[in-house]
Amino acid sequence: MKIAMIGQKGIAPGERAGGIEKHVAEISERLVGFGHDVTVYARAKYMPEMPRTYKGIDLIFLPTIYSKNLEAILHTFVSTIHCLFQKYDIIHYHGVGPATLAWLPKLFSRESTVVVTFHSQDRFHAKWGLFARLYLHFGEWASAVFADYCISVSHTMQVFIRDHYRREAIYIPNGAEIKDEQGVNLIEKFGLSKKGYLINVGRIVPQKGLQFLIEAFQKLETDKHLVIVGAPSFSDDYYALLRELANENDKIHFLGFQNGKTLDQLYANAYLYVHPSEAEGLPLVILEAMSFGLAPLVSDIEPNIEAIHGVGFTFPSGNVEELRQKLEYLVNNPAAVKNEGEEALATVDIHFNWDKITEHIEAVYITARH
Repeated sequence: MKIAMIGQKGIAPGERAGGIEKHVAEISERLVGFGHDVTVYARAKYMPEMPRTYKGIDLIFLPTIYSKNLEAILHTFVSTIHCLFQKYDIIHYHGVGPATLAWLPKLFSRESTVVVTFHSQDRFHAKWGLFARLYLHFGEWASAVFADYCISVSHTMQVFIRDHYRREAIYIPNGAEIKDEQGVNLIEKFGLSKKGYLINVGRIVPQKGLQFLIEAFQKLETDKHLVIVGAPSFSDDYYALLRELANENDKIHFLGFQNGKTLDQLYANAYLYVHPSEAEGLPLVILEAMSFGLAPLVSDIEPNIEAIHGVGFTFPSGNVEELRQKLEYLVNNPAAVKNEGEEALATVDIHFNWDKITEHIEAVYITARH
């Protein structure tokens, strides 16, 4: 089959690659391995070298205006117009914002099947203003109504789609690849040591709740360090606030965007993964941390609870004192952390395997074409 992916910034390991970019990279690579022709529409800002291919995946770079409100939707529009002339079997939109334009191929390209993956209720992300929130709310409806097939990455959103839009979405989660990374050479440059730090990975945006983590850590008596991996995304003011809260504490490290072997070693050598977010889809970074045998400590929002799948530890979302108490317990109980890390690794292998996930997505495509 000839398949197009639309809505992502680019493809991992591009600059500022987030959950959607990693998701698209993992399934696209495997779909190519299954014998399909996959094209990913990308934005040059996030892959400045603009390669024509990545692991057998064709890349097409089209222009956009790089502003918070216009970048994604304008790129989706020009990508969709380009798609109409390519005779794709499957046009797969990722995210509720891009899904607002899924009606175009439905109207003008009858030979293509339209699939939408509902990754997250983006309207709850703090960076958006009123108009953007309303548009993203419309995108949720569009994901359910315009698509021939709607995929949900979590059971929570699957139920939401059924209850609010009377559409039965297909549950296919995010995943993670189990890796055996033993090295420490790439983390030593940051002044870090094996099992000597807590880690959080992801975009530095308000809904990730990093202010709660920093405030709790500042009240914690421990030799452990705190490592925050990621870059702001139209959220420089929030990043400045976090740096202010850190108050030049030499145990708090802001490492910026990291990928490849460096990111692998940062995961593999951490003591605990902490994810204090207030809004999510199905957070891929939690699964990635678990795939390295890291025990997760997460806020108790439904997507995080679903991701940890009964392992790890939780705290009430936004409650700094409860988070501090849980951190204190865990830094002083390495046996409990180690046990939950082993359970986390087994959980990823059984329930969040990228090979199985891609097979399920391929099955949707095959069903759609018959």
